[in-house]
Amino acid sequence: MRLLVDFLCRFGWGMAAALAVTPASLVPAGFFRVNLLVVLGLASVAAFLARAEVPGPAWMLAAGASVVAWLGSIAWFGERTRAGMTLCRIAAVLLAAATVLVQPRSGAAAAGEALVSGLVVGLTVHAMLLGHWYLNAPGMSVDALRKMIDWALAAWGVQLVLCLATAAIDPSSLRLAGGTATALLSLRWLAGLVGLPVLLVMSRKTLDIPNTQSATGILYVACLASILGELTAQLLHAS
Repeated sequence: MRLLVDFLCRFGWGMAAALAVTPASLVPAGFFRVNLLVVLGLASVAAFLARAEVPGPAWMLAAGASVVAWLGSIAWFGERTRAGMTLCRIAAVLLAAATVLVQPRSGAAAAGEALVSGLVVGLTVHAMLLGHWYLNAPGMSVDALRKMIDWALAAWGVQLVLCLATAAIDPSSLRLAGGTATALLSLRWLAGLVGLPVLLVMSRKTLDIPNTQSATGILYVACLASILGELTAQLLHAS
C-alpha cells in the first residue's frame, strides 16, 4: 500500500507542477479548474491511505494539498489567474514534500529520483489532457501543447541521466536474480526510458502538420508507457 501512496504523491506533484508551468495566457481557465480537481482527487486518496500506512506528517501535507487544489479550482472558476497560479504552485510544493517523506529510502538521491519520476508521469498525462482540451477549445494555440511536450521530454532526459549514473556507479543494480525481476527491469527500460521519448517526439512532430487529435492519440499511449515505466521502477526499488 505504501507503493500506491508513493505513486499518488508523485503523480499529484507532477500534475500540479505541470499546471504551474502552463502558460495561462494561452490556455483557458477551465482547463486549470478541471485539472486541479484531478490533483484534488490524487492528493485526497494519498492523504487517506498515508494516514494509516506511512508514519509522519506526509498525510497532512497531502491533505493540505487537496484543500489548496480545491481553493485553486474555485479561483480558476472565477478566472482569478494570479491567485489560481499561486495555488497551483503551493499544491505542487506540498505534494513534493509529501513525495519526499513517503520514500522508503532516505537521502537526496532517493528524493530526487522520486520527484523526477513524478514529473515524467505528471507532465506526460498533463500534455495528453491538454491535447484533449482542444476538442473544447479548437481555437487554442498549439504552442501550449508543444511546450508541455518539451517539458515532458526534458523531465525524461533528466531521468535517463539519473538512471545511467546509477548504473555506472552501481553496476550490480542491473544484475537482478529471477525471471520476474529481469522482466520488470526490461519493461522499465522499454516502456519508460526507450518507448516514452519516441512517443513524445512522434506527438511533437504530428503537431507540425498540425493535427492535434492524432498527437493526442499518441499521447494516450505515451501516458500508458510513462505510468507503466514508473510503476515498474517503484517495484524494482522496493525489491
